[in-house]
Amino acid sequence: MTKNIILQVQWMKIGIIEINWTEYICLTDMIKAKDGDFFVSDWLRNRNTIEFLWIWEEINNTKFNYGEFATIKSNAWLNSYKLSTKDRIEKTQAIGLIAKTWRYGWTYAHKDIAFEFWMRISPRFKIYLIKEFQRLKEQEQKSLGWSVSREIAKINYRIHTDAIKNNLIPKQLSISEINRIYSSEADLLNKILFWETANERKKNNLTKEGNIRDYATIEQLIVLSNLESINALLINNWLSQYKRIQELSKTAIFQMKSLIQKQNLETSKKLSS
Repeated sequence: MTKNIILQVQWMKIGIIEINWTEYICLTDMIKAKDGDFFVSDWLRNRNTIEFLWIWEEINNTKFNYGEFATIKSNAWLNSYKLSTKDRIEKTQAIGLIAKTWRYGWTYAHKDIAFEFWMRISPRFKIYLIKEFQRLKEQEQKSLGWSVSREIAKINYRIHTDAIKNNLIPKQLSISEINRIYSSEADLLNKILFWETANERKKNNLTKEGNIRDYATIEQLIVLSNLESINALLINNWLSQYKRIQELSKTAIFQMKSLIQKQNLETSKKLSS
């Protein structure tokens, strides 16, 4: 799986490609922050760079060709020795660098190597890059958590609708009457958790697309999933809607408080670290 991402680091746009969940940052883009002529090939010929790449590949690459890399290491500082990044990768079977032969040619590096390269370009910009990269990963993790919670809510939604079908829908009802019962139970949970029904949200947010649950937080989706399961159990036990609302409201308040307190605690720890 390959994914392209653009990071905005101050005034610069830095390309990132993600291959099988591993990020490679564009070294060619980084060079724009350096005053004067500077090339990736210059950095790759540096003795400290060669030692760093050797150690990195040794730790991360079981197929690394040490013999070929030793030859490169012994000849790298000779002016007569020319070797493209693409050839270097092919000869040594390195995985830390990727050479893209597009119109002008681009070199990408694993994030560990890219941060080392950035130090040679500008220590100040390295800090900005790391902060922006961390922000991106936190955003992705939050998005992943939202997606997982949304899928769990969908699964429990089926349990919820089955309980409604088996216990609340009499035979011989019309389709519109059946749909009204499903909507009523869904809005019961919406009202408890979001303080408004789906139609009320739609009327109050005419510019937004999607339904009320598409704009829920991770915490709300977790609680919603739990409420669907609990309501299904209460329906199966033939509790009246009034009693179910009481039980579900207490559960929603307790769980939201617990999750928000946990989130606030984690945020405080991050800010103090």
